Amino acid sequence: MWKRLSVLWLALRVDAKRLWYALGHPDAPVWLKAGAAAIVLYLFSPIDLIPDMIPVLGVVDDLVIVPMAMRWLLSRLPAHIREHAQARAGG
Repeated sequence: MWKRLSVLWLALRVDAKRLWYALGHPDAPVWLKAGAAAIVLYLFSPIDLIPDMIPVLGVVDDLVIVPMAMRWLLSRLPAHIREHAQARAGG
Protein backbone atom coordinates (compact mmCIF):
# COMPACT_ATOMS: atom_id res chain seq x y z
CA MET A 1 0.00 0.00 0.00
CA TRP A 2 2.83 2.46 0.79
CA LYS A 3 4.41 1.76 -2.56
CA ARG A 4 1.13 2.60 -4.26
CA LEU A 5 0.88 5.85 -2.34
CA SER A 6 4.46 6.83 -3.19
CA VAL A 7 3.87 6.22 -6.89
CA LEU A 8 0.68 8.29 -6.75
CA TRP A 9 2.50 11.09 -4.95
CA LEU A 10 5.24 11.25 -7.55
CA ALA A 11 2.69 11.37 -10.36
CA LEU A 12 0.39 13.89 -8.70
CA ARG A 13 2.47 16.09 -6.48
CA VAL A 14 1.63 19.29 -8.35
CA ASP A 15 -2.11 18.67 -8.27
CA ALA A 16 -1.86 17.50 -4.66
CA LYS A 17 -0.09 20.73 -3.70
CA ARG A 18 -2.72 22.80 -5.48
CA LEU A 19 -5.50 20.89 -3.76
CA TRP A 20 -3.79 21.27 -0.38
CA TYR A 21 -3.42 25.02 -0.76
CA ALA A 22 -6.99 25.34 -2.03
CA LEU A 23 -8.19 23.50 1.07
CA GLY A 24 -6.27 25.95 3.24
CA HIS A 25 -7.89 28.99 1.65
CA PRO A 26 -10.38 30.71 4.00
CA ASP A 27 -13.09 30.69 1.30
CA ALA A 28 -12.67 27.00 0.42
CA PRO A 29 -16.12 25.51 -0.22
CA VAL A 30 -17.44 22.62 1.85
CA TRP A 31 -17.79 20.40 -1.23
CA LEU A 32 -14.04 20.73 -1.83
CA LYS A 33 -13.26 19.49 1.66
CA ALA A 34 -15.73 16.63 1.30
CA GLY A 35 -14.28 15.68 -2.08
CA ALA A 36 -10.72 15.71 -0.77
CA ALA A 37 -11.79 13.55 2.18
CA ALA A 38 -13.46 11.12 -0.23
CA ILE A 39 -10.23 10.82 -2.26
CA VAL A 40 -8.21 10.06 0.88
CA LEU A 41 -10.78 7.52 2.04
CA TYR A 42 -10.70 5.84 -1.36
CA LEU A 43 -6.90 5.56 -1.21
CA PHE A 44 -6.92 3.96 2.23
CA SER A 45 -10.06 1.88 1.75
CA PRO A 46 -9.64 -1.85 1.21
CA ILE A 47 -12.59 -1.67 -1.19
CA ASP A 48 -11.57 -0.74 -4.75
CA LEU A 49 -13.24 -0.94 -8.12
CA ILE A 50 -10.58 -3.44 -9.12
CA PRO A 51 -8.98 -5.33 -6.19
CA ASP A 52 -5.29 -4.67 -5.56
CA MET A 53 -4.66 -8.41 -5.53
CA ILE A 54 -4.79 -8.38 -9.34
CA PRO A 55 -1.14 -7.61 -10.17
CA VAL A 56 -1.26 -4.66 -12.59
CA LEU A 57 -4.90 -3.69 -12.88
CA GLY A 58 -5.31 -3.31 -9.13
CA VAL A 59 -2.99 -0.30 -9.05
CA VAL A 60 -4.02 1.10 -12.42
CA ASP A 61 -7.53 1.93 -11.21
CA ASP A 62 -6.02 4.08 -8.45
CA LEU A 63 -3.67 5.74 -10.91
CA VAL A 64 -6.65 6.69 -13.06
CA ILE A 65 -9.42 7.48 -10.59
CA VAL A 66 -7.45 9.57 -8.10
CA PRO A 67 -5.90 11.98 -10.65
CA MET A 68 -9.23 12.37 -12.41
CA ALA A 69 -11.00 13.15 -9.15
CA MET A 70 -8.33 15.66 -8.13
CA ARG A 71 -8.42 17.41 -11.49
CA TRP A 72 -12.22 17.47 -11.41
CA LEU A 73 -12.22 19.12 -7.99
CA LEU A 74 -9.57 21.64 -9.01
CA SER A 75 -11.37 22.53 -12.22
CA ARG A 76 -14.54 23.45 -10.35
CA LEU A 77 -12.90 25.83 -7.91
CA PRO A 78 -13.79 29.51 -7.95
CA ALA A 79 -11.20 31.53 -9.88
CA HIS A 80 -9.73 33.37 -6.88
CA ILE A 81 -9.14 30.13 -4.95
CA ARG A 82 -7.65 28.44 -8.02
CA GLU A 83 -5.25 31.35 -8.57
CA HIS A 84 -4.27 31.38 -4.89
CA ALA A 85 -3.55 27.64 -4.92
CA GLN A 86 -1.59 27.89 -8.18
CA ALA A 87 0.55 30.74 -6.84
CA ARG A 88 1.26 28.93 -3.56
CA ALA A 89 2.11 25.68 -5.37
CA GLY A 90 4.81 27.49 -7.28
CA GLY A 91 3.37 27.52 -10.75
